[in-house]
Amino acid sequence: MIQADCDFNIKSMKDEITYHVLTPQNAHQLHGSDVFDHSVDPKQLAAFLSDPGHELVFAAIGSRVVGMASGSVLLHPDKQPAFFINEVGVTEEFRRRGIATSLCNLLMKVARDRGCQGIWLATEKDNVEARGLYRRLNARETRDIVVYDWDGALSE
Repeated sequence: MIQADCDFNIKSMKDEITYHVLTPQNAHQLHGSDVFDHSVDPKQLAAFLSDPGHELVFAAIGSRVVGMASGSVLLHPDKQPAFFINEVGVTEEFRRRGIATSLCNLLMKVARDRGCQGIWLATEKDNVEARGLYRRLNARETRDIVVYDWDGALSE
């Protein structure tokens, strides 16, 4: 398991991008960030941090969070743990700099270090940018998968 707050730095043209695994010590940095669908809810953040099955990594330039990726360990009685990547987001003005690729690589390292044997996710068929990202990460794209949801799970 990765214990370090900052796992690596990448120099871009003028900004230093740092990558972090979410911990209780750095969680405050997520407040006010625009990389999530909604504002960070302190109660939900605390619940996320207290559940050992959840992981989140984030990218920052200085004190500004510019990207994140999150996921969950999936357990089943007859299989090795797997990992579901829930969400990847990068602030619009910082896209196309390799941040999402680095975040996914770091999140997958965290999952593998936790013993997860498989990593998977789903995205919309028309999400060209996401599908391109996952192809660059050498993911295998499956066909003919149907997704169902209840109680608005896939609503924004």
